[in-house]
Amino acid sequence: MAKVANTQEYFDTLAERFVADQAKGVSATLQYTLTGEGGGEWVVTIEDGQFKGVEKGGVDKPSLNIMMDAGKFIEMANGDLDGRKAFLTRKLKVKGNIALAQKMQKFFPQG
Repeated sequence: MAKVANTQEYFDTLAERFVADQAKGVSATLQYTLTGEGGGEWVVTIEDGQFKGVEKGGVDKPSLNIMMDAGKFIEMANGDLDGRKAFLTRKLKVKGNIALAQKMQKFFPQG
């Protein structure tokens, strides 16, 4: 998978990165709350294992909220920062369905 330069490029190419066979049975609303330069809020919708889209903005009750610095997020998306390590060192904060966060690595693989 090609590396991305910034958050907008990541979300613009997310449909291409999605591995549908790894998301079977998943229906979720994923909120990304990214701070710092290049930050913002994005919502990704998956319905019954299908990628339905990404929109800028937030929702009231996401299945999962991924919160981190936008620069660190890009490092993680590109495979330069391990997601588990980021979580353990509090660079990545997750609110909601933790099991879903772990499964996301399979249907939205790093770098």
